[in-house]
Amino acid sequence: MQTRFVLIQTSHAGNVGAAARAMKVMGFDDLVLVAPRWANVLRREETIQRASGALDVLEKARIVATLDEALDGMTHLCATAMTPRDFGPPTVAPRPHFESLASQARAGAPGQGVAFLFGSERFGMQNEDVYRCHVALSIPTHPSFGSLNLGAAIQVIAYEWRLALGAYPVQAATAAPQAADAQQVAGLLAHWEQSLVDIGFLDPAAPKKLMPRLNQLFNRAGLAQEEVHILRGIARAMSLTAARAHEPAATAADKSVPGEVAGAPR
Repeated sequence: MQTRFVLIQTSHAGNVGAAARAMKVMGFDDLVLVAPRWANVLRREETIQRASGALDVLEKARIVATLDEALDGMTHLCATAMTPRDFGPPTVAPRPHFESLASQARAGAPGQGVAFLFGSERFGMQNEDVYRCHVALSIPTHPSFGSLNLGAAIQVIAYEWRLALGAYPVQAATAAPQAADAQQVAGLLAHWEQSLVDIGFLDPAAPKKLMPRLNQLFNRAGLAQEEVHILRGIARAMSLTAARAHEPAATAADKSVPGEVAGAPR
């Protein structure tokens, strides 16, 4: 479905940049400004800075004089109005309404174009603009404090609409770890068995079921190869510590200063 974000009489240049950024991260790029405060708002430094790289959205954005021009080709209009009105379109939460719209699109409804309208930061949407819309979207917020910054409101609407259309998959920050194979786990178990004997935790004459239980523990953990290396390093450190603890105590002669006779007066 064609999607358009319409900002009506926007007064802060930074919010235009924030809108472009919010749209881009959700995969939208059709932005129309209706009679903004600044005629050069798309080129202002604050706009560019707040866009934070979404310059292609700003370059494609259009400035028009009237709302009629902004809505050309749109078939479903969604107002964003927090203030209740005695008359006008039904007020709905974004998610259930978007799910219904997306279902219609998947069913093959022809020529669908959805526009999300946002009013001025100072006054919100005018009544006559709200009245011409099919619904008034209300973002569920805390009952006593429902005021959202314009950029934040656009981000929420863009996210919910993207979710309804089909969300982007989450990209893993790192590559998936390579699982340890059975031979590596067996080597780890053998290494731990020897280390546990070295520190006196395991009696080789009566091992009982300690090692099979550790085997099951490692299997449940689903060890990665790097984790096997870490655990074998721990086993190695246990054995070395045990070996040092069992070293014979140094004799008095071993501790004497070179060139001196043990026990001789200094």
